[in-house]
Amino acid sequence: MSSTVLYDAPGPKAQARHRLFGILTIIGVIAVLALIVWKLWAEDQLTAEKWEVFYTPRFISLLAEGMLQTLWIAVLSIAGALVFGLVFGTAKLSDHAPVRWVAWVVVEFFRAVPLLLLIIFIWFYAFETQLGTIAPLVIGLILYNGSVLAETFRAGINAVPRGQVEAAYAIGLRKSAVMRIVQLPQAIKIMTPAIISQCVVALKDTSLGYYILAPGLTTIGRDIWRTFDNRLATALVLALLYIVLNLLLTALGRWAEKHITGARPAQSLQKNPGVAEKP
Repeated sequence: MSSTVLYDAPGPKAQARHRLFGILTIIGVIAVLALIVWKLWAEDQLTAEKWEVFYTPRFISLLAEGMLQTLWIAVLSIAGALVFGLVFGTAKLSDHAPVRWVAWVVVEFFRAVPLLLLIIFIWFYAFETQLGTIAPLVIGLILYNGSVLAETFRAGINAVPRGQVEAAYAIGLRKSAVMRIVQLPQAIKIMTPAIISQCVVALKDTSLGYYILAPGLTTIGRDIWRTFDNRLATALVLALLYIVLNLLLTALGRWAEKHITGARPAQSLQKNPGVAEKP
């Protein structure tokens, strides 16, 4: 029996006890799930009438349209938040005190304001059109998520080794060139996981458009459950669709992270004619 420095290897009695606990846990989970299914069945939440709408072509097309609208809003919000975060994140590192203080006030204000209140507040000043319901949602998502990303960019830039920055200054580069050539490329590699996580948050927060009747999955879901009185079924289907979208976005982010951080020093060294190879 193999040993480890972290804990003693379990003996025969401990192994039997662990197996017993595992079996009891599985039985308990199955019992809870069975109780939930029974309760839903007793409340008529699993009848065909509650779920029929989700395999009807007309409503499937409505949900597909809502998913496309959600994706469009998410793309606009994420793109705007990245630009906002980059601008204000670098502004917080400015040598000019007024620029730093303005950026600090803007970032901390929009990070502190609850997102739903921010969206509703902006909604009161929007036009009463479909664009007028999309615009407050997108602007609110940009301001909130952009403020969070601003701190991510600032932390990522500060995480670049100080020696590389000083070396760039030593060869005569200005601060803007140091930021563009030395700090940002390395900072992006450092903060890619945090950026991906915040993009997923922005995608999920598009569901808040329900409160201002912005087009999207939750607004279409509201119309469905009001018509068919199937709140639970609709909530489960919408949750599944959001999970699929988030998984796709996460997979895209991991693909981008792999290509961004997957540096090939050997190839870059061979392409540089000024570096001699060692024998």
